[in-house]
Amino acid sequence: MSDELKRQAAERAVDDIESGMRLGIGTGSTAEFFVKALARRVREGLDIVGVPTSERTRKLAMELGIRLSTLDEMPQLDVTVDGADELDPNLALVKGGGGALLREKIVASASGQMIVIADASKQVPVLGRFPLPIEVVPFGLESTRLAILNVLAGLDLPQTLTLRGGAAQPFETDGGHFILDAHLQEIKNVKALADRLVAIPGVVDHGLFIQLATKAYVAAEDGVKTVFPL
Repeated sequence: MSDELKRQAAERAVDDIESGMRLGIGTGSTAEFFVKALARRVREGLDIVGVPTSERTRKLAMELGIRLSTLDEMPQLDVTVDGADELDPNLALVKGGGGALLREKIVASASGQMIVIADASKQVPVLGRFPLPIEVVPFGLESTRLAILNVLAGLDLPQTLTLRGGAAQPFETDGGHFILDAHLQEIKNVKALADRLVAIPGVVDHGLFIQLATKAYVAAEDGVKTVFPL
């Protein structure tokens, strides 16, 4: 049922896409449903240019015949459509479960709008149940890890960090970075955490997306609902 709900949310977002748009295309299982639905519209004559947020999305979009560009060639986009690992009532997000958070945030920030597509299980009253991905440079990893732990302690958050993939074979992002996942349970001060994490020199970025999402299509068993920030 989850896949069916993801498909419904994705197909609802495709209805918002119009010919001539410059479109950021997200990463993840829900975004893949969007890519497939978008490709069907393209075959029917929809004329758009997409900027993918990951190599995985780029490969799928190319295989399905979607015309692509880059942010260097097209630095301002009309809209980005992407999934989320969590979204709160104000449409603050946790993203990065698929490992593409940095490119996703760059593309979303370059867009006039960001439409989130999700099934209802991703809606939470408070962010934090899903581990927060923190993208870090490999150099000085232990020093960066300790600095992150200090930030978490200062905000009375659980100090549990895991290196994605493990020390023997760490997961590597498209940008060549590692990801530390913070298991926080509840993030009561999202902005303070976001600001303090990004101030750490070894942190490239984190999976908190604040004031970027302009609308969400959330699919549940009783249909797809449109959600706006409070």
